[in-house]
Amino acid sequence: MDKVADSIRSFAAKEYIQPARKRGSDTVQIRVGDVHKALKLSNRVPNVSSALRSRIFLEQNALQIDGVSGPPSGMGTRTTFTYRLLDQDKSHGGAAETVDFEKIRGLLKEALASLGGGENFIRREREHFYRSDQSEEK
Repeated sequence: MDKVADSIRSFAAKEYIQPARKRGSDTVQIRVGDVHKALKLSNRVPNVSSALRSRIFLEQNALQIDGVSGPPSGMGTRTTFTYRLLDQDKSHGGAAETVDFEKIRGLLKEALASLGGGENFIRREREHFYRSDQSEEK
């Protein structure tokens, strides 16, 4: 995974998208040069442009690009993206509080370990399941 792109997308979501949603805005603009400067990047303008137009960024934040202004290449510091904030209920991403996968990773493993491991848990559940079926038949 590209850590620079991830940090760009995370910054833009936190500093631009989430505040716009809280204000109830329909659209939000993000200028590539502002993100580049705020993150103190060096010679990464194309990375910022790519990250802000990426499918991942759009899906994670329930966005649609309404317009792009700036230089014809779309890769300059003056490039400005105008996004439409889509209805979050229709999107699987972009909830105001996003779940960080890294924070929840391993929770199931710990829970199953406390129950004697995954196989033991499933074995006990099956035994209980089959016993309950037999008792209902009698």
